[in-house]
Amino acid sequence: MHPRVLEVTERLIARSRDTRQRYLQLIRGAASDGPMRGKLQCANFAHGVAACGSEDKHSLRMMNAANVAIVSAYNDMLSAHQPYEHFPEQIKKALREIGSIGQFAGGVPAMCDGVTQGEPGMELSIASREVIAMATAVALSHNMFDAALMLGICDKIVPGLLMGSLRFGHLPTIFVPGGPMVSGISNKEKADVRQRYAEGKATREELLDSEMKSYHGPGTCTFYGTANTNQLLMEVMGLHLPGASFVNPYTPLRDALTREAAFQVTRLTKQSGEFIPLGEIVDERALVNSIVALNATGGSTNHTLHMPAIAQCAGIQLTWQDMADLSEVVPTLTHVYPNGKADINHFQAAGGMSFLIRELLDAGLLHEDVNTVMGRGLRRYTQEPFLEDGKLVWRDGPRESLDENILRPVARPFSPEGGLRVIEGNLGRGVMKVSAVALEHQIVEAPARVFEDQQDLADAFKAGELERDFVAVMRFQGPRSNGMPELHKMTPFLGVLQDRGFKVALITDGRMSGASGKIPAAIHVCPEASDGGPLALVRDGDLIRVDGVKGTLQVLVEPAELAAREPAIGRLSHNVGTGRELFGFMRMAFSSAEKGASAFTANLETLK
Repeated sequence: MHPRVLEVTERLIARSRDTRQRYLQLIRGAASDGPMRGKLQCANFAHGVAACGSEDKHSLRMMNAANVAIVSAYNDMLSAHQPYEHFPEQIKKALREIGSIGQFAGGVPAMCDGVTQGEPGMELSIASREVIAMATAVALSHNMFDAALMLGICDKIVPGLLMGSLRFGHLPTIFVPGGPMVSGISNKEKADVRQRYAEGKATREELLDSEMKSYHGPGTCTFYGTANTNQLLMEVMGLHLPGASFVNPYTPLRDALTREAAFQVTRLTKQSGEFIPLGEIVDERALVNSIVALNATGGSTNHTLHMPAIAQCAGIQLTWQDMADLSEVVPTLTHVYPNGKADINHFQAAGGMSFLIRELLDAGLLHEDVNTVMGRGLRRYTQEPFLEDGKLVWRDGPRESLDENILRPVARPFSPEGGLRVIEGNLGRGVMKVSAVALEHQIVEAPARVFEDQQDLADAFKAGELERDFVAVMRFQGPRSNGMPELHKMTPFLGVLQDRGFKVALITDGRMSGASGKIPAAIHVCPEASDGGPLALVRDGDLIRVDGVKGTLQVLVEPAELAAREPAIGRLSHNVGTGRELFGFMRMAFSSAEKGASAFTANLETLK
């Protein structure tokens, strides 16, 4: 093993010893020698099976069958989740074939950040993760189940499902992906049209035509954003079947993998004798593996929020410094948009997960001796699935990349490090993803231009006010202020200005996330402006230095002058309309970005 990976793992174990032990005591105490439904009062049990068919009722009474909870994020507005319409019946049919039962335990909400991008609804996005976690807990609360299958893909949905299911970590659980849509127009062509539209050189009709050719069918969006990062991390953590992440929907192989997930989860139950519950899979080593894979692939910066929050739900205290320290020694092995021109289907064709995991294992960058839903050992995930005469089989994956413009071996990386920085200074502490930022753009020193709304920046651009070097300070965008929406509405404008030769950068207490691109952006800055953070003290014209190489974030103003300033006050109008007023209690409870921007942190910390 690489010494840095061991060092980070050992300190994570030491830091988390008390909380992890309490978590394990909790889930081991919740585990039952036999099916939990057997301990229910007769009336309770009768309620739980009342709507079942007679055959399922009989099986559930016998206690030697496994009852599998199905928790789904299906809705047919999200292209990634539309295929889930058909999964519950496929799963139930497969389970009946082996004498087990599946019950649809609950649905969880699934909002699309792509639809709400730049709209008021985006301010519910992070809050939706917490709602999904709570909805998952409600679904599993009936004590009727021996195992669970989680059906979810996109941005806040997988983290929410995992956070909720970890509190029921005594149950064997498999995450069941739906797969990416087939490729449309290239990501470069899509980005070019967006940028030309921002400059007024493309019509709205041209923009709409481009977007609809890019997002055009069932399945996950094909760029390497948060949704596909979710899938990659679930597989590296051993929560998917090997090779399941990036098989397209509505294909025979996708259907076979869904059926096999149903079969496999029953093999992990106590009835089967191979009991591996979720909470014994998601441990410190699995989390380190996920961060190594995140860095090796230039994955979504949303996971600097999600992974600490997920870790907390498993009793583990993961920090940004852990993530950045791993980034220093983990090479970048993939170039998938926004870090390159290829999409996730091209990554899959070039060698995909089996090649990536083998390379990282052989380099000593991943822990091999971990629990997975396939049993002990991550080496199993160097195989990929195929159909032979209609039967699902796994074969060893490719040992060489089929396209080194997309996927490379550790011996010839795109970069010797992963490109995730902790960036800090007198403006606070945040993160920067530099894997998509050219080296000559990673350091910017320029006057501040302060904004408190994305539209204000867009208006300033259109008015010709930004034709110069500047650092955009977009404040009052943190979790407690307005729910921490993604801020991609600014990306085309800042990209145009950078292309025109201006030095531009962004500092925000908000998010940029999975599509973070070529602009140097210090994001998730905390403390946030509305929580006493120094971003509230910045004024137009203040000289700011953003250094993505050294990881520093400074406003070049005398400390005494800065301390004497009255902090700005954010707009209260953010919190009214589009249902935002219903989430006021949650915004008040959100932790800092570094602690996952989670409403649960304070309650979980009582387990210390």
